[in-house]
Order: sequence, then C-alpha cells, then structure tokens
Amino acid sequence: MVDPMQGGNTRFASEPNMVRPTMSTTAHYQRQSIRQKITFDAKKFDVTTLPIDMQRVVAKLTKDFGEDYALTFAFMVRTASELHRAWHMTLLTSKILQQIKDKFQIRTTWELGVTKLKFRAEDGSHELHRKVPYDYDSEFQDLYAKIAVALVDGQINIHQALTFQSNTKRGKHTAASGLFLRDFPGRLVLYPLEAATCAVIFFGGDWADAGVAAVTGLCAGLMEWFLVSLNSNAKILIDVLVGITTGIVGGLFYRYLDEPTCLPAVFLGVLYWFFYGTAFVIGILEIVAGELETGVIRFMAVAVKTFVLSLGSTWGLQIASRSPIDDFQDTAGCNNIDLDTVWWRIPLYLLCSASALGQYRFPIVYYWRGLVIQLVGYEVQYQMFKLLAQRHDRDLLDTATANAAGAIAAVIAACLLSWIVDSLSYYYNARTLMRVGDDEYSKFGECVYSISVVWLRFMTCLGLGRKDEQEFLDMQPRLRQMSSELDDPNNPRTEIRLSEEEERLLKQAVVASKPLNVWSLLMPTVYQLVPGSLIARLWYNSIFPPPYVQEELQVVGTDGSDTGFSYISWTPDQAQESVFSALMVIATSLALGLLLGMGLQSVITAFYRRTVLYWIDSMSSMSKSTRNFRAKMRVKNDERQGLMNTPEDDDPDSGELLPTPLPVTNEPVAEVEKPLSNVMEMDDADNDKASIASA
Repeated sequence: MVDPMQGGNTRFASEPNMVRPTMSTTAHYQRQSIRQKITFDAKKFDVTTLPIDMQRVVAKLTKDFGEDYALTFAFMVRTASELHRAWHMTLLTSKILQQIKDKFQIRTTWELGVTKLKFRAEDGSHELHRKVPYDYDSEFQDLYAKIAVALVDGQINIHQALTFQSNTKRGKHTAASGLFLRDFPGRLVLYPLEAATCAVIFFGGDWADAGVAAVTGLCAGLMEWFLVSLNSNAKILIDVLVGITTGIVGGLFYRYLDEPTCLPAVFLGVLYWFFYGTAFVIGILEIVAGELETGVIRFMAVAVKTFVLSLGSTWGLQIASRSPIDDFQDTAGCNNIDLDTVWWRIPLYLLCSASALGQYRFPIVYYWRGLVIQLVGYEVQYQMFKLLAQRHDRDLLDTATANAAGAIAAVIAACLLSWIVDSLSYYYNARTLMRVGDDEYSKFGECVYSISVVWLRFMTCLGLGRKDEQEFLDMQPRLRQMSSELDDPNNPRTEIRLSEEEERLLKQAVVASKPLNVWSLLMPTVYQLVPGSLIARLWYNSIFPPPYVQEELQVVGTDGSDTGFSYISWTPDQAQESVFSALMVIATSLALGLLLGMGLQSVITAFYRRTVLYWIDSMSSMSKSTRNFRAKMRVKNDERQGLMNTPEDDDPDSGELLPTPLPVTNEPVAEVEKPLSNVMEMDDADNDKASIASA
C-alpha cells in the first residue's frame, strides 16, 4: 500500500479491512465502505495559505518531526480559533483539542482566554497568539467539531482535514440561503425582525412599539454595516455608535408619535442583538467549573460592554429628547398586552427564536431543530415561573427554580433530539456511503432513507438546502456501478478514481455523517434564556435613577385611633433596586441548570448504554472484541459533548506516571513518529447506530 504522504495516488487507508457489523444482528461479513475503495488523489494542503507566523512554525516542526506532525499542530490552532469564535466555550474546545493531542501525540499546550488564545509547541520553543472576537456561529461550530472528530477517527487525513477547514471558511459547505444571512447586506433582514419580536415578547411593548423597534433595529444594523465596511479600527466604535443610533431614532419616535412609546421596550428589543448575555452565563459556568481567571474576565468584560451600549443609547436619547429621564421612565405605553391571555404568545416567541437562529447562523434547513429546543426551554421556564410565582412573592426562588428547570429541560431535549437525528441519519449515511448493501435494509430503514432523500431534494428545490448534497445523491448510481465492478473478480477494473469535485463531495458526506454536535443546538436556546437585558436594566438604573415610590399613610394616635391626618412616604422601588440581585440569580441558576442537565444526561446515557445496548449487543453474534470496541466508541462520543469530564492539566510534580514523550532526534521521521492514519475504526460502529439498524 502506498503511503498517502509520499505523493502519487492511493486508496484511502484509514484502517485495514475488518469484519463489520451489518444491518442484521445475526450475521457479519467483510465489507468496505465506498471511501475505502476509492483511489484518492494524494493532493497536499497548501501550506502557503496559512498565516506567516504559522508557516514559520510549521516549517521548523516539519524539519524536526515531519510534515504530518507540523500540520496537525496547525490544525489544532485553526480548530481552536474557529470553535472559540463560534461558541466561546473554553471547556468544550479544550476537550476536543485534548483528544487530538492524545491521538497524535502532539507536544503542545494552550491557554484559551476570553478573546486571546495562546498555543505553545515543544515546551514553549514556539508560541502563537490569536485574537478571536465574539461571533457566534452554530453552523461552523458543528462543522469544525465534525472535522476534528473525523480526523481523530481516522476517516480523513491531515491534508484533507485542513483543506476541508479552508473550504468551510470560504463557504463551500454552506447553503446559498445560509450565505445570504451570514453577512451583510442579507443579514439586515434579521435586525428589525428580532427587535420587533423581542420588544413585545420579552420587554412589555405593544404592536406600535414593535413597529418602532423594527425601524430602529434596521437603523442600528445599517450603522454596524457601515462601521464594519470601513476598516478594522472602526469596529471598536460599534457598541457606542449603535447605542447612539438607537437612542436618537427611538427618541424621535417617542417625541413625534401621537401614541405613547415604551422606550425601554424599544431600546432593549433593538440592543438585544448586541447584548452579551450568553457570555455572562458562560462566565459564571467557567467560574463554577474552576476556570476562575477566564470566567471573571469574561464576567467583567460583558458588564462593561453592555454599559457602553446602554450609555450610548442614553446619549442618543439626550440628543432627540427634551427630558431624557422623563421620557425613558414614562410607562404609559408599557405592559399593555397580557401575554397569558393571547393565543399568539408561542407563535410570536417562535418567530423571535427564528431570528435568533439567523443571528447564530443556524442552517435554515435545520431551523426546526433549533425551534424545538428553544420552545422546550422557554415553555418549561414560563410555566414553572407561573406555578411558583404566588408562593414566592417575596423572594426570587421562583425565578431561580424556573430558570434552572428551563435550562435542564433544554439540555435534555437537545441531547434527545440529537440522538434521534443521528439514529435516523444512520440509514441515510449507511446507504449513501455504502456501508451496507442495498439488500440489507429493513423496511423501516428503507422508509427512513426514502423520506430523507425526498426531504433533501425538496429543501434543495426551495433553495434552502445545499446543492452539494443533491449532487452527491446524483453520484450514487455511478458510484455503485464502479463499486460493483471493482468487487467483481471477472471485471478488469482495478481502482475507482473520482474528479477533484467528486472527491470533495464524498469527503463532505463523510464529515457530515459524524454525530451532531449537541451544543450547536443548545447555544441559541441559551441565548434566548439568558439575562442580557437585565444587565442593561442595571446600567439604565444607574444612569436614570428610578423614582421613589410615593405612598400616602394615615397618622394613627397613641390609642390606635385615626387622627384624620396623613403624610406622604417616599421609599425606594424595591423591584428596580434589586436588578443586580435578580441578574445574579437568573444567570447563576441558568449556569447551574446547564451543569445539572449535562449531569442528568450523563446518568441517563450511562444507564441506557449499560442496560439496553449491552443487552442488544449480547444477543447479537458479534465477537467480544467488537462489542468492547463499540462500547469504547460510545463512551468517546459521549465525552466530546459534556461538561462533566473536562480534561485536567498534567502536573509534573503530582507523582503520577505520565506518558513518555516522543524522542527528539535528527533521524528519519519514520523512526520517531507514529503514522497519522493507522486507526482501526468501523464506519457503522463509531456513531453507535448498529443496534438500531435491526429494528
């Protein structure tokens, strides 16, 4: 077999041929998926496309340890940067990096800060810094995680992984509809939609306020687009100028409209796009998990940046209004709709959630997944709060319990939905990647596959899905014919070759077949539950001190009789004064709810794996080694998703026996490195679906 790193062409050699479990639990036989039969063009990744500093490090590591080792380090840096940009979950990013490090024995350490990342190779002999802004991206979060998993599982090599990352960055794996909403000007569609729906569903506005918020949100979006289009230096002014724009436009509407405008609802609805409430909860989550430095810095940074937005909006209101404090505190136009009594509360929330999914760059064809999780979290939170509100009218236990319950429900729903999606996707992936034969499908599997094909073609026809997926489906007859010819000993075909574009489509299908990342589903829901607006209310109360509560009290005589006199009592508004307390209660309860949800999911998964799946495996005729392999793959897949088993830093003074590092030598690379693609894995075992296939 030719080494794929030595040039020429090669069969994909991620693992040797081995006995694989089929769709039947009573028989096993030799089978290769289509990717193992194809002679891939051993095209190498273009190192010159990397940043200059990375090129220097890669050149030095290549000279000392070989090309694969150097490129794997580069892959880790790019993976960490893009995942951090997409979700800013340092705990989860570290787990993925640790799996790559352990698999390929890369001698590196990293520090994942709030926006600055540091990577060190070879005990600090090389160090790279990256600055990553806040830019949540569910699609990239899922894709980059799947690329890393595919590399670790040996289904793509390092050159293909780096090329796939580059193509992802260029939008080659994003649908046209997603590209439209990914950046300006298409992104402007989302600003007024989110501002209008948030003003009504969250902040006590009415339909007139929704219209004002929509226009104001569009102006804020245009201001951001203008600043982004100028240069990188202008981006530092986005928060303050967006705030000023919001204040001016909202203030003008309040001043000249005949109907009273609820300015807090308009301001909070528009600035909801720019708030950092998710990061606030993540900061508390990191503090609880022991990442004190990152958590505290994130906590303070979020508070300050939200204050800049709030202060900017009050400056804008000052420009447009004669009396800013009176206009802002005028509640005549606020809370005129009782959401408990209207039928459209849930549809309006779903519309608001759809705008949030667009903000998170969630693939439109999968919006239904995000909306299901968002609705579960919101409704559990809402109903739990209503249930407990009367019993806890003097404390915030109802708020804490409702938010924790909403977060737990969202986590469980996200994990359950991802399991269902992966289970049903197994049939489609097994057929298109030819992991099973056409005659090995059950009727249920055939039905699921047919539905998946119809859905895919329908979404592509509407322009919402990726054309690449339909093109890969169109390749199926040709791939099956070539595969049959290759397996036929009487046929002269000795190899299967594809064009460069066809190879890209196949690799895309392989990466897409990896399990769905739970947090790409969960993060938009957390965004909808977090208290970003409460941080703004805290700062608004600092700028516009809330008025004292006026109360007329009767003067009582010494004998308890009414004297006929009264006096006016002025006391602080407890609801307004306790905003910071409410903020901490909500944010902390959400963070703890996420942890409790992941813990509960881990317990349920462990019980299911050790009872139901163990019984199914024991009833099959597969060997003990195959069952053990499947069990390890299930555990590895679970570990990539949760927060309960984050990697610990190696302590050289702990007395524990640490792995022996690879020797540093000038001898040929083959004597000091393990090959990057000698992994034994099973196409249909790594995603834990063979047990379902016998249904």
